[in-house]
Amino acid sequence: MRIAALVKQIPQFEAMTLGVDGRLVREGLELEMNAYCRRAVAEAVELVREHGGEMVVFTLGPPSADDVLREAIAWADEHGLTPEQARGVHVCDTAFAGSDTLATARALRAALAHEGDFDLVLCGRNSVDADTGQVGPELAELLDMAFITNARHLTVEPAGGGAVHARSEADDGFAQLRTTMPAVVSCAERLIDPCKVDPDRRARVEPDRVVRLAAGALGPGPWGADGSPTSVGRVRVLEHARAQLCTPELPVAEQVAQAVALLRERGAFTAPTEPELPVVPGPHGLWGPAVVVVVEPDRASLTAELLSAAAEIAEQIEGHVVAFGTGGADVDDLGARGADRVVIHDARVEERVAHALRDWSIEHDPWAVLSPSTTWGREVTARAAAQLGAGLTGDAVELEVAADGRLVAWKPAFGGALVAAIRCASAVQMVTVRAGMLAALAPRAFRPESTAVHHYDQSRVEVLARARDDDLDVLADAETVLAVGQGVDPARYDELEPLRRALHAQIGATRKVTDKGWLPRARQIGITGRSVSPRLLVSIGAGGKFNHSVGFRNAAHVLAINPEPKAPIFGFADVGIVAKWDEAIPLLVDAIDELS
Repeated sequence: MRIAALVKQIPQFEAMTLGVDGRLVREGLELEMNAYCRRAVAEAVELVREHGGEMVVFTLGPPSADDVLREAIAWADEHGLTPEQARGVHVCDTAFAGSDTLATARALRAALAHEGDFDLVLCGRNSVDADTGQVGPELAELLDMAFITNARHLTVEPAGGGAVHARSEADDGFAQLRTTMPAVVSCAERLIDPCKVDPDRRARVEPDRVVRLAAGALGPGPWGADGSPTSVGRVRVLEHARAQLCTPELPVAEQVAQAVALLRERGAFTAPTEPELPVVPGPHGLWGPAVVVVVEPDRASLTAELLSAAAEIAEQIEGHVVAFGTGGADVDDLGARGADRVVIHDARVEERVAHALRDWSIEHDPWAVLSPSTTWGREVTARAAAQLGAGLTGDAVELEVAADGRLVAWKPAFGGALVAAIRCASAVQMVTVRAGMLAALAPRAFRPESTAVHHYDQSRVEVLARARDDDLDVLADAETVLAVGQGVDPARYDELEPLRRALHAQIGATRKVTDKGWLPRARQIGITGRSVSPRLLVSIGAGGKFNHSVGFRNAAHVLAINPEPKAPIFGFADVGIVAKWDEAIPLLVDAIDELS
């Protein structure tokens, strides 16, 4: 069995800075293998150990990126693979500079073809610097392979017709999937322990085990920026200074009183006055450019946000809004939320929805396509973008129409520490949008035109079961969040209930809490989970590692409770209470109750 593992070298974003041109300064930053790619390498090694064959590790990047290839090879050596079973391919040339996700996927497709056929291509779920999750499904589409995303469990049966079984993590649930090789599989964080090798052992890998491929070896291109349908414009750093008021020398009761007084003064306990939302504009008729909203089943809240945004955009460009939804969609509700026309298709599996969207787009040439930035939405839109050659901006948090009439999508990077303006040069401009970022406007009274399209091609991925264990919108919409760390025993979660009720809060968690299954994965806050922006976040029993704390960077106010005075969490908080949580919370509840 031949397995390709795709890896990416990224800077450690804790130390990032911007240059005078507004772009990230990468020089001098410590570089490392992307966290999810570490799982792809480790899983590839385990599969070769189990079934035999060869692992070839690919990366696209500057000369320094060969370090991640050497790390992957060193890991393979330490886990019993022979030199003949593990080698690296470094796609490296200045011609690749400025590659967006589609240009990256095209270069990797060419590199894979250069090295022969592969049974399995493993990649990370996404890169934590950009967080798009687009390269995997775009590459699968270009390779004409099945795609499984976010594999938490993976079983391969080469002797059984090449069957691949996977349990795939979704945003708030899972899917049990089956396909056959060849296939592309993106790896979830919890699939396997990560590949990690120290620099000395990486340096001992023989140089001849890494082959460098220049652009000339992969064909005429275009490569890099010339072959990229998206481009990065202005970049903003999102600074959120915290007061970091912490007085551990005071008795707990006085710390609590001080914290409540400060947060009250700042308005953390006062719900903002709900503005009267404007009604969705339109209807716009069925002329002018089409702004398409891809409707994910059972995502009513996110669909309403996307349709409201699309209606406002259509107003500016003198266009109209098309809702592209599955059978069973509520046509009247879609019209009330902003759709001037509803197109109903019969596809449900992501690959089939992508092909239906592709075919409709080829015929109707939409101005833009907006899709949810969910596991489902990312695969559908990325596959369609690869076929259309369209620019795709992932995980946008803000949309605007520029003076030249083109769409600008602002997307976060480095865990939300930056936002960048992304533009598409392609005729069709495609964007996935993060939940809870756009306002859902008040519905209008309108019944749209509805048409049906049929798409009969068969998906290569069979869905054996789907289930949800939570609701994606819960944390996105929460005004107050209790972020629970592993310092709180799950058997005692009911003791948090008085504070949750007093603040009308939702419960979030650190990664270690969701790893242990104490709370659903949809409640995970941080770089590998969700970003939240509540009015008030209360951290309880969390140490405060950057990968978690960056997830509440946009919270208006942060209160931290931890018994360790030097816990990093206090550096991310406006006010801290140094105490055991079960001592502080009853006092905190009493103090909050006195405010009402």
